Amino acid sequence: QVQLVESGGGFVQPGGSLRLSCKASGRIDTITVMGWYRQAPGKQRELVATILRSGRTEYTESVKGRFAISNDITEATVSLQMKRLQREDTAVYFCNAGALVGEWVDYWGKGTPVTVSS
Repeated sequence: QVQLVESGGGFVQPGGSLRLSCKASGRIDTITVMGWYRQAPGKQRELVATILRSGRTEYTESVKGRFAISNDITEATVSLQMKRLQREDTAVYFCNAGALVGEWVDYWGKGTPVTVSS
């Protein structure tokens, strides 16, 4: 089992910045990939960014150049630095960890809200 706890969400004006962090605990040795997803009101959850243990990253098109995902393997944390935030970034952001324990298992945090508004 892997437990994930997010922090860092909040309220920010358009053009502002926020940094989200996620701390993993439990069987962190089984984690292959970590990432951030988001779900806006009335919409489906969507991928924002992922990072492999190797450090390889991927981003959804709408956040490229504005968001940066990073990890700290020893601390079992993953962070998402968000810059030039737009109203369209308003959502609940969820931390995800993908682990291989005989089969693939997805773990989720409870989510942290991000509101971009003037």
